[in-house]
Amino acid sequence: MSIPANLKYTKDHEWVSIEGDVATVGITHFAQKELGDIVYVEVETLDQTLDKDEVFGTVEAVKTVSDLFLPLTGEIIAFNESLESAPETVNSDPYGAGWMIKIKIADASEIDGLLSDEAYKQLIGA
Repeated sequence: MSIPANLKYTKDHEWVSIEGDVATVGITHFAQKELGDIVYVEVETLDQTLDKDEVFGTVEAVKTVSDLFLPLTGEIIAFNESLESAPETVNSDPYGAGWMIKIKIADASEIDGLLSDEAYKQLIGA
């Protein structure tokens, strides 16, 4: 199972890539595999500032809907609009073209609370 070492992770199975004060967020390979075929990604929080662990959207698979939790406090500054017409990209490329949102980080100290790739591997038993 692919768990890139250059990313941070959450207990809710989101991955986070940090560049300066902007974080790109998506769901992990493990999460997309557990969900199955993803048919819809909804993010209605664009341009909103949310607190860490608040729901920023949902991902809908054939048999379930799952909330998406914000890994860091900040303003949602971008949504991957290509997911509107091709939500299955989250299944085929969860760490690349399947990214979901970009956040302008409000509190950089929260980054320390994210999991390393090794800690995430332990969480999922990989």
